[in-house]
Amino acid sequence: MLEEKINNDLKGAMKARDALKVSCLRMIIADIKNVSIAKRRELKDEDITEVLQRQVKQHKDSIEGFKKGERQDLVDKETKELEIIRGYLPEQLTTDEIKDIVKQAIKETGAKERKDIGKVMGVIMGKVKGRAEGKLVNKIVIEQLAKSGKKE
Repeated sequence: MLEEKINNDLKGAMKARDALKVSCLRMIIADIKNVSIAKRRELKDEDITEVLQRQVKQHKDSIEGFKKGERQDLVDKETKELEIIRGYLPEQLTTDEIKDIVKQAIKETGAKERKDIGKVMGVIMGKVKGRAEGKLVNKIVIEQLAKSGKKE
């Protein structure tokens, strides 16, 4: 179970006196507990993956903000934490793998134009959950729909 692995890694980081990893893992555990309390149940690995993905997005946003503010020290810290968090996510799909899934979903849904994005995204996100970022998938869907629209 993912939560168990995170807790065990926290113990290991504490023994190794890795302050950054300890603080990052504590943040993850706190977020998991908060979501668990909000949902009033134990979280499954899929739920924890969603929590981790949300944290990845937050860290990316923070990195962008710190870059604009020219705070390289904080950019470095956030980048290291981002790598720790990504270590608990499933292996991410490559762009080519996402394109193949998008093409298949477009065929399945019969999507022809940009207004069909919602249908296509609904099919795709169920297949790539936790293995691809929504922004990237959305961008590829738009590209593929533009290509398929030109063929006709």
